[in-house]
Amino acid sequence: MDPFVASLSPHLFWDTDRETIDPEKHRRAIIQRVLERGEWEDFEATRDKYSVPVIVDEARQMRSLEPTALSFVACLGNLPVEAFRCSATTPFWARPT
Repeated sequence: MDPFVASLSPHLFWDTDRETIDPEKHRRAIIQRVLERGEWEDFEATRDKYSVPVIVDEARQMRSLEPTALSFVACLGNLPVEAFRCSATTPFWARPT
């Protein structure tokens, strides 16, 4: 198992075999689970692994994100929530591709 994946809380991957998770290939899914359900330590490990700009860029491309996680990552990136694809207030034609 990848050491980074092993450092994350097991409840984040209750439905997945942790042995098969590739931190680069599954980066967006990992970031989403950490933002929505992770502990603070999970976020810190994710931030150390990917960096804040990468986390924000990945979150901007997500099709869905819980409102609290969206607000958090928008503050983290100093961006309005409308800058995120998953924002319900962003018209579909103005969302990032």
